[in-house]
Amino acid sequence: MSAAQPSRRRVWVDADACPRPVREILRRAVERGRVSLVLVANRPLHGADRPHVTAIRVGDGFDAADRRIAGGCRQGDVAVTADIPLAAELVQRGVFVLTPRGEPITDANAGDRLALRDLHEELRASGAAVGGPPAYGPRDRRKFADRFDRLLTRLARDAEKAAARKRHPEPALRSPGRGPGGSPR
Repeated sequence: MSAAQPSRRRVWVDADACPRPVREILRRAVERGRVSLVLVANRPLHGADRPHVTAIRVGDGFDAADRRIAGGCRQGDVAVTADIPLAAELVQRGVFVLTPRGEPITDANAGDRLALRDLHEELRASGAAVGGPPAYGPRDRRKFADRFDRLLTRLARDAEKAAARKRHPEPALRSPGRGPGGSPR
């Protein structure tokens, strides 16, 4: 792409469990030219026949979509997933991760999120009643839309700053008490 038209940020979506409102928010971001979308699922996906939207259908194997996302994501990409082990792996590789509820997964919170997930699995395995998350609602949708927009805005601003530094590197600092060319004053 030309310098006047920035490249689109790639957003990987664990589409099997992604709520429809989140997919719609992501499709609008594609239409506005902000992202390229990669939807990964083990079932057919509708609406992927648009420019800058790719649908990848994987087999029914355990964690097949997660493995495909992990294999395709690169540093600087964005991923949308509720799968905490996948999110923790991606964060370690420099991928920006949001859950469909708009919660960022970061280096600072990935370990705690994994521990809580593991605890819930152990409790369920022992027969304890552990409730799941509440139904996805309008508040979750707004939170995701807001956090996703802020993330894209921050990443675009950071990319602009990096490009400006490349175009106009800061001059080397002169030592104090020296004139131009490093000669004594």
